[in-house]
Amino acid sequence: MGPMSSLYPLRFEPLFQHYVWGGRRLATMLGKPIGPEADYAESWEVVDHHDGQAVVAFGDQAGRSLGELVRDCGADLFGRDDPQPRFPLLFKFLDANRPLSVQVHPSDEQAARLQPPDLGKTEAWVVIHADAGSALWAGLRRGFDRHALERELARGTAELCLHRIEPRAGDCLFLPAGVVHALGEGIVIAEIQQASNTTFRLFDWNRVDASGQSRELHIQEALEVIDYEYGPVIPRTPQGTDRDFVERLVECDKFVMDRWTFDRPGDAGGDDRFHIMAVLEGSIQVAGDPSDRPLNAGQTVLVPASVGTTSLRPAGRTVLLDMYLPR
Repeated sequence: MGPMSSLYPLRFEPLFQHYVWGGRRLATMLGKPIGPEADYAESWEVVDHHDGQAVVAFGDQAGRSLGELVRDCGADLFGRDDPQPRFPLLFKFLDANRPLSVQVHPSDEQAARLQPPDLGKTEAWVVIHADAGSALWAGLRRGFDRHALERELARGTAELCLHRIEPRAGDCLFLPAGVVHALGEGIVIAEIQQASNTTFRLFDWNRVDASGQSRELHIQEALEVIDYEYGPVIPRTPQGTDRDFVERLVECDKFVMDRWTFDRPGDAGGDDRFHIMAVLEGSIQVAGDPSDRPLNAGQTVLVPASVGTTSLRPAGRTVLLDMYLPR
């Protein structure tokens, strides 16, 4: 686009979510400016949803929400993918200081029937840190069907049905809508997902709060949307691309996620699509970023389609995720 384009690489104020399973690692590992509490669970980096709006932090658009940009600058933002009713992806970091509930997300078709309607939620995780011995659960073990799951739920031992993994930093797990999953304690992840906030809790490890109350479960809703055929989820095998420093982690009908590992300048974008870029290690300078400061580990930039090819200059070895819509 020419000089008239109003958009540039966008950095947003993170939106923090407090849940019982959160901790302090969003600050200690990812440098987030959190407050004094000990239950910081998620940092929503790029979001346009009725439950939260990312707000631009720097430049001429500072103070505007991503939803406003979708409404007013859709062609610049989306390029070939314009128009969109709202920004279709949500990117966040999570700190599982305690185990998350066992949960499942509906498909687009199932979520459209909710009040208010929502998108379905297909998601992918990249493990940033995992304590020794920590675990996550993803997919049903082979041979476990709805009947077996209902039996173990009634006994309070639903985890017996779930495929258990001890993850390592760098592992990527792809979780389509309908696949049961849970993060265990001691794990920090980056997550790309559809812009949905609909979760059905199947099992919460028989947890109760200080007053003896357990969190609301949605067992019937969950049992209806689980994909009983999908089976165990295993970490993805990264695929090579036409650039030796870029590997493909996920390509599905909702998003593509690539991982860059590089120590010299590289060009991003230029394909008439937006790119969400998040640094996991190291730091980069993003050409055209009005903040005029490096994008460090734990920070995210949204490069609109209209910006075109954008030069990224790493300061030493840098690992980043590049997320965008499929063709």
